[in-house]
Amino acid sequence: MSQVKLIECPRDAMQGIHPFIPTEVKVDYLNNLLRVGFDTVDIGSFVSPKAIPQLADTADVLARIDLSATKSKLLVIVANERGAEEAVKQECVTYLGYPFSISETFQQRNTNTSIEGSWARTAHIAETARKAGKELVVYISMAFGNPYGDPWNEEVALHWTDRLVKELGVRIIALSDTVGVAHPEDISAMFSALIPAMPQVEFGAHLHARPDNWKPKTDAAWNAGCRRFDGALKGYGGCPMAEDDLVGNLAMEHFVHHLEAQGIRTGLDLGQLERCVVRAAEVFP
Repeated sequence: MSQVKLIECPRDAMQGIHPFIPTEVKVDYLNNLLRVGFDTVDIGSFVSPKAIPQLADTADVLARIDLSATKSKLLVIVANERGAEEAVKQECVTYLGYPFSISETFQQRNTNTSIEGSWARTAHIAETARKAGKELVVYISMAFGNPYGDPWNEEVALHWTDRLVKELGVRIIALSDTVGVAHPEDISAMFSALIPAMPQVEFGAHLHARPDNWKPKTDAAWNAGCRRFDGALKGYGGCPMAEDDLVGNLAMEHFVHHLEAQGIRTGLDLGQLERCVVRAAEVFP
């Protein structure tokens, strides 16, 4: 059995790319990813096609993927109530992901509302997901700092995560280093504060990192007790709504080999993983 949950995020890798990747190319790539053995694949989003045109074909992609040879669960991102209503119609989707920022500036940029407005949205989305038999995953965006000068620390994160758990029944919360500014000591402090405070919650790390700093970041999260990690093959991706220089995702293949080298079993088909790494270089321009 795997000792860690790995969430591969082709959605995050694709969303900022401007040349449209043909739907049939996405479907082929995703079908290959689904055979690797990831716990979850973050496969698309139901957001405005004006905001993220690359993912306007998510419903079509979901209708065409092959789930016959995979145990991976599917996650899609939503940014508002309408997106959630569309997402829950997808029978093959297990998780709805919502980005809840503790940075007021980023919440406005990312979802066009305030933190309080986002809270109301989250409550509606949580209820929509519950009624449809789906599970809500909340991403705490800008959890480890932001470029806007907005306040952030363990107390702020604990306040909102406590409300998410107690008032909305959220059970999976991913702390997000949205623009790659986190220092290992900040990651360690945040997980060390939250995990013992809410042992009923599955906390994850959605880290954006560069080739020279992913290992200290992931080690800090792991040593603080985190066992759920998001990433994207070859480190592709970034948040186009943050107006940063698109610091990429954690390169999943490097993290997997790092874990396996330490004797930490990932449960993945490593041969299929390598084939997907090669394919990723062909899919992403």
